[in-house]
Amino acid sequence: MTIGTVVVIVLILVVAGLAIGAVGAYNSLIRLRNLVQEAWRQIDVELTRRHDLIGNLVETVKGYAAHERGTLEDVMRARSAAMVPNQSPAQQAESENILSQALGRLIAVAEAYPDLKANENFMALQAELTSTEDRIASARRYYNATVRDLNTKVETVPTNLIAGMFSIERAEYFESVGEQREVPRVDFGQRDATIPPPESYRGSEPPARPSPDPTEPPSA
Repeated sequence: MTIGTVVVIVLILVVAGLAIGAVGAYNSLIRLRNLVQEAWRQIDVELTRRHDLIGNLVETVKGYAAHERGTLEDVMRARSAAMVPNQSPAQQAESENILSQALGRLIAVAEAYPDLKANENFMALQAELTSTEDRIASARRYYNATVRDLNTKVETVPTNLIAGMFSIERAEYFESVGEQREVPRVDFGQRDATIPPPESYRGSEPPARPSPDPTEPPSA
């Protein structure tokens, strides 16, 4: 076997190895992209259910608190915005978070109506909505995990070369939906207004209480 033949064989093996590696990289990218799309479809199913439940919840509240028109209209307006089709994950997340805020105000209004809070349909809808929020959170975690895996492949060598050749792009993450931040707690305790709270002098001695005014008579 001549040297030329050996060189040709080596070149063929190298090219074959590169081709096999490229095919493997391409297949892994397509698999991840399909997983991302499948995960997003699952989120979409749960969001559709969420929108239906919120619509039913609004109708139930309307029967007891029809004069809370502004709050009810805010929820329905936010619901309509969230139901606009073909939104990107980032746009959908923003719409859903606005809807969550409006829904939170509606639930707060419902607290003022004991008959509404005791209504079986209202309680069942709340329970279903809570269960749906949990499923959305679970689907979101899975979706974001697949997005992370895809984006890592798209951004790292050598799969980024294959991704560029076949226009396989990064996917968007889907941020939290329906998870309300804790309401700031207000302290209505009778704290002496002349003494700042402990947090303000952490790491140092608290200031001394002001001396009584000598012109005032002593308290009984």
